[in-house]
Amino acid sequence: MAGRINDDDVKAVRDAVPIDSVVSEYLQLKNAGGGNLKGLCPFHDEKSPSFQVSPSKGLFHCFGCQEGGDTLAFVMKIDHLTFSETVERLAAKAGITLRYEEGGYNPSHQRGERIRLIEAHQAAAKFYVEQLDGPEAEIGRAFLAERGFDQAAAAHFGVGYSPAGWDHLTRYLRGKGFSDKELITSGLSQDGRRGPIDRFRGRLMWPISDTAGEIVGFGARKLRDDDNGPKYLNTPETPVYKKSQVLYGIDLAKKDIAKASRAVVVEGYTDVMACHLAGVTTAIATCGTAFGNDHIKILRRLLMDNGSARVIFTFDGDAAGQKAALRAFEDDQKFAAETYIAIAPDNMDPCDLRLVKGDDAVRDLVEPRTPLFEFALRQIVARYDLETPAGRAAALDEAAPVVAKIKTGSVQREVAVQLAGLVGILDQEYVVHRVHQLAQWARGRGGDTGRSGNNGGRQARPGARHQDVAPASVAPSGPALNLRSPAHRTERELLKLALQKPALVSPAFDAYGSDEFTAPPYAAVRECIAEAGGAEQGVAEPRDYLAAVLDATPHDSVRKLVTELAVEVFHGKSIDETYAGMQLVQVRLRAVDRRIADVNSSLARLGSQVAPDHLAAAQNEVWVLQQYAQALRSHGTDAL
Repeated sequence: MAGRINDDDVKAVRDAVPIDSVVSEYLQLKNAGGGNLKGLCPFHDEKSPSFQVSPSKGLFHCFGCQEGGDTLAFVMKIDHLTFSETVERLAAKAGITLRYEEGGYNPSHQRGERIRLIEAHQAAAKFYVEQLDGPEAEIGRAFLAERGFDQAAAAHFGVGYSPAGWDHLTRYLRGKGFSDKELITSGLSQDGRRGPIDRFRGRLMWPISDTAGEIVGFGARKLRDDDNGPKYLNTPETPVYKKSQVLYGIDLAKKDIAKASRAVVVEGYTDVMACHLAGVTTAIATCGTAFGNDHIKILRRLLMDNGSARVIFTFDGDAAGQKAALRAFEDDQKFAAETYIAIAPDNMDPCDLRLVKGDDAVRDLVEPRTPLFEFALRQIVARYDLETPAGRAAALDEAAPVVAKIKTGSVQREVAVQLAGLVGILDQEYVVHRVHQLAQWARGRGGDTGRSGNNGGRQARPGARHQDVAPASVAPSGPALNLRSPAHRTERELLKLALQKPALVSPAFDAYGSDEFTAPPYAAVRECIAEAGGAEQGVAEPRDYLAAVLDATPHDSVRKLVTELAVEVFHGKSIDETYAGMQLVQVRLRAVDRRIADVNSSLARLGSQVAPDHLAAAQNEVWVLQQYAQALRSHGTDAL
């Protein structure tokens, strides 16, 4: 059996792979101030970036959904990996050889399923590329050449060839140590009469990578007339390949998409190749399925939904392309980006356009032409006879509900006015009122209310004023955090100092008990810091300090709060010893005042029934506490 990974090796992996480099493989990050980065959270839908990354601390935290943790936690969450799989994957990236306790190292047994499937695809991709140079693959090379792709282009995109025999790849991968079960699970092989056989045979092969650049599947193009299969055959759904969650070319295009705030959506593998070779390096394509909600999520995280972001669709002008455009418009409102459609002259796709008219024509094609909503409405309206009142009414009946789905009121009105012009209805206000009425009816039936985020518009954003009430899931017990409370705000700042700048509060902080924090979640964080060695440990071992605090958390709710506090910006303008001293004094002073109030309240309840010796002790305690409180007010941190 596989042993556990050596703890020192886990630490080495955590330290070796910067969290910002890992996270940026999945979403665009921008400067958030204070050394932090921000982006759109990959774990929930949001309009404004509430996801923050702290490279110096190696942590991430989302202030919207409360997900947080270190590099390992991020990869585990986003790629659905086990802890061991995550460490193995990042170790491979960093070139670290892992040691396993209780049994040494045996790759075939100790690497997780996802890692093994990815490795099988990488080996298959190499095999297919090598086969493209052989005599049998002449038909594949001719196919590429006819479409304007030379050997360098094929190599750039990793295009290969699957031999026509039954089990060439299967035998090759068996020789690499992969089991029949792994080959079937990966989708590279399928069950035959006498065992596994190759799924792809006699076809041109395109590797399909995920956002992180790992090959998760293949697209295979038919080359011969005697091939009775479909024109394009893709990898089936597997543990690593979900066709609704992958975009061909995203690994090559993601950096330019983020940099240019523009994405070009085309329909096929050769169209992506043609666009990239023509200089349109933001082109991507779906893999055998319609462009849908999961694809939008991928692009939104790269585009960051800023005001200049654009998505251009290059659907064919035929009936299927028009249908695809209308389907894309259904999801248009899930983008904050402006969406356009580009259709080449004579309805040519980008690949054909490049062959006939050259690279310049492809670059010109994807310059935004027609807004997607305008194209979609024109397609609807064109089906009716607008010369008759009945035709205009029918066109409005079909188009108005589409416009009513637009969430932004000003945009909805503007498009409704344009719809009136398209249909030929002179009374624009009638059309505007009709669309508005349909939108209200949709909301009344439980449709989307148009509020951003997934929490009714109360989404927290770091840097802005905190939400009044923190999510109840953060608190392990007791009432929810009330951040209008001066006590809670000060306690929060002090914990942030202890986690982010322990040198400013050490050693005084370590003398504070968890009972000095009135919010149960904050008391739990204080206990975790104490268990990790206190703020003093953060000064002595800054690299391991936060990891130790996280390891001390009893459950996810406290762990998420620790990551939140570890990346959240401070409220003060100058974070120095003076500011830290103010937080230390205020937390201690409020704790002293509470103790005085508790003792006086107890004496008041007991009244004349209190024993004389107990009364004297209580009065003495109150006097001492009052003197201490006065010293704190007068002398600040010198009285601690």
